[in-house]
Amino acid sequence: MTEQIGRVLGDRYRLVAPLGSGASARVYLADDVTLRRRVAVKVLHPALADDDAFLRQFRAEARAAAALNHPNVMAVYDWGEDDGPYLVLEYLGGGSLRGMLDRGQRLSVSQTVLVAIDAARALDAAHRRGFVHRDIKPANLLFGDDGRLRVADFGLARALSEAAWTEPVEGLVGTARYAAPEQGGAGPVDGRADVYSLGLVLLEAVTGVVPLTAESPVGTLHLRAESDVPVSDQLGALGPLLQRTGRVDPAERPTAAEFGAELLGVARALPRPAPLPLVGPADGLVLPSGASAADPTILPGRLSIPADVDDHTSVVSVSEVAAGTAISFEAGRAGRGGVGLPPGGAGPGRRRRWGAFAAVVALVAAVVGGGLAWAQLRPATASVPTVVEMPLEQARAQLDAAQQATDGEVSWRVVEQADYSETVSTGAVIAQSPAPGSSLRDGGTVTLRYSKGQPPVPVPDMSNSTVEEATALLAQAGLTVGEQRPQADETAVAGTVLTWFGPDGAERPAQVAKTSAMTLLVSSGPAPRTIPGGLAGLSYDEAASTLAGVQLSAVRGEEFSSTVDKDKVIRTDPAEGTALERGAVVTVVVSKGRDLVKVPDVNGQTQDAAVALLQQTGLKVESVTGPAGAKTAYVTDPAAGTQLDRGSPVRLYLR
Repeated sequence: MTEQIGRVLGDRYRLVAPLGSGASARVYLADDVTLRRRVAVKVLHPALADDDAFLRQFRAEARAAAALNHPNVMAVYDWGEDDGPYLVLEYLGGGSLRGMLDRGQRLSVSQTVLVAIDAARALDAAHRRGFVHRDIKPANLLFGDDGRLRVADFGLARALSEAAWTEPVEGLVGTARYAAPEQGGAGPVDGRADVYSLGLVLLEAVTGVVPLTAESPVGTLHLRAESDVPVSDQLGALGPLLQRTGRVDPAERPTAAEFGAELLGVARALPRPAPLPLVGPADGLVLPSGASAADPTILPGRLSIPADVDDHTSVVSVSEVAAGTAISFEAGRAGRGGVGLPPGGAGPGRRRRWGAFAAVVALVAAVVGGGLAWAQLRPATASVPTVVEMPLEQARAQLDAAQQATDGEVSWRVVEQADYSETVSTGAVIAQSPAPGSSLRDGGTVTLRYSKGQPPVPVPDMSNSTVEEATALLAQAGLTVGEQRPQADETAVAGTVLTWFGPDGAERPAQVAKTSAMTLLVSSGPAPRTIPGGLAGLSYDEAASTLAGVQLSAVRGEEFSSTVDKDKVIRTDPAEGTALERGAVVTVVVSKGRDLVKVPDVNGQTQDAAVALLQQTGLKVESVTGPAGAKTAYVTDPAAGTQLDRGSPVRLYLR
């Protein structure tokens, strides 16, 4: 890393000293030679410069992260590509939580809650803007000199997930040591994955141990998918809350907002925390020869003009004079805060002292006079209002109002630039320059970058996929399934995707805006077949042939009929006009002709025996007639031996 010291990136950022390195990047202390401020520059792995997919995602994430403004989120000042992509970040002199833990520092429960509240606030703000960090770990929790925590690297883990290069660690997005179980691909990753990771970090801060870890990332994720995170008794009042953050099921974990609110309740039950044991990078920072660790934004001490050597002559500070300090001209001594004249005549020593005094007065006059002249000549200015995330029309109105408030003294040029955004709605301002609150003079330029919607992503080929497979393919591309329209198809299996349409109705578009909902045309299988009419009275073969013509199968059924000739179709089962699946079986009922029975001879039988015999034969005894007291069957009508249809009525006569 020392070979890069002195290199200037983007004609602006001079690398001063190495701060650290990781699998994907190296971090340097740097000077912003334009704004004269100390910054941190994260230079990403050179192999990423040739990865077009990564560079596209990196640009989008860098823009979005730069617009993520929160006191507990590390500020992204700038980004660029100079023999490789780099990020320009806020420089924090308090080091990281990783630095504390590596030096054997352990936090008390009160200190850990303090860290957790700041981190939860940062995550809540990011999650509400659509960011999921995916790589919460101690190295990404950094502190300013004042001890305030900032979360670093928002968007970087997601950008690295698009990279085609292979990291020196196994191919898991984020750090497996602190990853939630769903980050192994078991389910969708949302803000609750960050809360899970933060819980592991807090456990390590108190106990020094990260629970549920194995020798490999795969083994670690397997352990976490099997059981909830165990919480040590060392966590005290914080323990029950961390048990909830470590649940396997994301739905059982709190959101970042809920986590932060509950942390405040825990904090009230704990003693006041001691100051954090910060271990800033400056503690071990080794600068190259000739470099200074001093912040270039801190001016040197007040400029003082010494008089010639004399006990009666004071030193006048330009800053004091500019502040309005009175200068007294008393003979023989110096007034308080003033410049004294020596007593006596005008010898050479006195002339030298008078010359020094005159020089001081001349300098003071120049400073004060120059200040008055600048106040009179400087151009009119106005404060630039905050318009980020406002609709473009509203942003223009805000800028117009700020200019009108100067009664015509200030007029700005407004430049509008359209860009894709994953977090800002279409037509709203993504970023503004100068920054909100900046004082901009008359004739200055305000640049507004506004969203033209989600960035386009390629639409995957879903031909012959099932709906489930198509849903997974779209999810991988950042798209969703919208309407599913069924359509009959003679060749595609039911549930197979036939084609798809974009939000504008275009069929099979090459790319659409990210998060777009795609309409799927899904096969419902072959169209239903309707049993045709007119089969009654046909022969079985004729009916079967007609059914085959509409791709239905026939099976023969038979029954007697007194109205339909033998071997002719009586009906179908199901009935004509019924809709069936292609290839369904239809029963064709064919007549066996009349069902005839012979009237039996009942002469000489008792009445009861005669009635029983007629009924057993399949005939119906309509009436029994005879003289009083008659009990013996005599004759039937129709007569014995007559062929009748089964169920026909017969009259019985007795004697």
